[in-house]
Amino acid sequence: MKVVVGQGSCGVATGARKTSDELERLIAEKGLTNVAVDLTGCVGTCYLEPIVDVYGDDGALQARYVKVQPDKAAAIVEEHLMGGRIVEDLAISRQDEAFLSQQKRIVLRNCGVINPEHIEEYIAAGGYEAAKKAVTSMTPQQVIEEVRISGLRGRGGAGFPTWFKWNAARQNQADQKYMVCNADEGDPGAFMDRSVLEGDPHSVLEGMLIGGYAIGASQGVIYVRAEYPLAIKRLEIAMAQARERGFLGQNLFGTGFSFDIRIKAGAGAFVCGEETALIASLEGERGMPRLKPPFPAQRGYWQKPTNINNVETFANVPWVLLHGGAALAAIGTEKSAGTKVFALAGKIKKGGLVEVPMGLPIRDIIFGIGGGIKNDKAFKAVQMGGPSGGCIPAELAGTTVDYESIPKTGAIVGSGGMIVMDEDTCMVDMARFFLDFTRKESCGKCNYCRVGTKRMLEILERITRGEGRDGDIELLEELAEKIKDGSMCGLGQTAPNPVLTTIRYFRNEYEDHIYKKKCTAHSCKALIHYEITDACKGCTLCARNCPVGAITGSVKQRHVIDQDTCIKCGKCMDSCKFGAIVKD
Repeated sequence: MKVVVGQGSCGVATGARKTSDELERLIAEKGLTNVAVDLTGCVGTCYLEPIVDVYGDDGALQARYVKVQPDKAAAIVEEHLMGGRIVEDLAISRQDEAFLSQQKRIVLRNCGVINPEHIEEYIAAGGYEAAKKAVTSMTPQQVIEEVRISGLRGRGGAGFPTWFKWNAARQNQADQKYMVCNADEGDPGAFMDRSVLEGDPHSVLEGMLIGGYAIGASQGVIYVRAEYPLAIKRLEIAMAQARERGFLGQNLFGTGFSFDIRIKAGAGAFVCGEETALIASLEGERGMPRLKPPFPAQRGYWQKPTNINNVETFANVPWVLLHGGAALAAIGTEKSAGTKVFALAGKIKKGGLVEVPMGLPIRDIIFGIGGGIKNDKAFKAVQMGGPSGGCIPAELAGTTVDYESIPKTGAIVGSGGMIVMDEDTCMVDMARFFLDFTRKESCGKCNYCRVGTKRMLEILERITRGEGRDGDIELLEELAEKIKDGSMCGLGQTAPNPVLTTIRYFRNEYEDHIYKKKCTAHSCKALIHYEITDACKGCTLCARNCPVGAITGSVKQRHVIDQDTCIKCGKCMDSCKFGAIVKD
């Protein structure tokens, strides 16, 4: 019997290691020598962490327990491991099981299932069979052709055909070529790559190995965020084990082909997600984009032919080689084949990772898998593509997730972030938040990006303070178009998208802020006013809870809020028992 504790970053953050330690202590205390405690990565149901799975001697899953803090470990040990009874109070519900059952898992096939630190479990799941097949029985061109048949497109955001990039790198001859994995996941609210690296690092290594063979590269580099220490640790363990087993290094599978991988920890610059800026960083320079052409496939890392794909793209490759390109092409849509991993975050009931076939409507992801909006509030919009994407309003929730439909809304599929917003979200403030991010992350090389984003941000900040002026909306649109046209790389070219989409779909909110000095979502503090109505009983509770003494009044008399002193914290409204305080 085996007890497995989910220990991705989400699980660790909620106390999974303490839960694992307590399970080990209790199992040893009870003398259960036939029970082992193991770890795995994130299965995707981050909102239910810490998660504990119990497997029988036959390897079958007996029960999945959720939100298992250390004080609940005893119940699992005594009732299940010793008594043979499922602990119903801790077991996952049918509604939560539906979170996983509605998905199609290819990239996440091993996440939450195997121990990412034990190569034996990856091999038992078919690991490195695809690499062996490619290197020993296929030509590089046959590998590229299989990827072409699959229809696999880059999952990092642009959606460029993977086979085309591989073929371009292969056709450029050089004494050295490089296969690079872009794991510099910088979008706010995105954690797809991190979870794959933490839960199934070998799938990425194997994908890079196959890609290296296809383009004729002998060296690979994983450019990963330094803020992902657990991912880096598990990658290092996986690479050491792969070398020991002969899956990385010299003369692989006895064919004479050699390929090895190293890690480069990036400093967390969002612009380094752009491939030429990433290459500059790899070479020890400041992460700034370079003009194209030449493209990396021609002259990339150290001026040698270089191919760059992201984590999710590489994780698809072993599956494609094992099952055939046609198997992936049969999933999704004609032009957007396969599955896509999304990170659900924001005002959603079931936050976590989901993997679904391309072509699924946004509505089905948010409501069918994600369970809908927190506190059953109204769904307002979803931000797709991170700071480079855009806000898709509720009325377009029927839009299918693919590389053709999403751009028509003004957003992009991007790397897979989905930030869900409800009726309490101010779209002007949301645009300000994302533009503040891209303004800070601009490398400064292009005037339009460096100065233009700052000017746009200044206008948005004025509007959210209630200082908006007539013509501000038109000025934002004008600046946005110039920044898009005048910027060298994708950061600047897409930075205005959140502003343009919120103006396009929520122009009325901009007008309310500017002309009525009102935030209809009651989110912008400068535009919020708390008023005490005639329902006030004069109990003085609001005055006693006000941290700045902005409320005055006598006992049993209506109180008054000094608007100049009020800091809009809302404690008065929360403390009032008579509903006498309103927010406008």
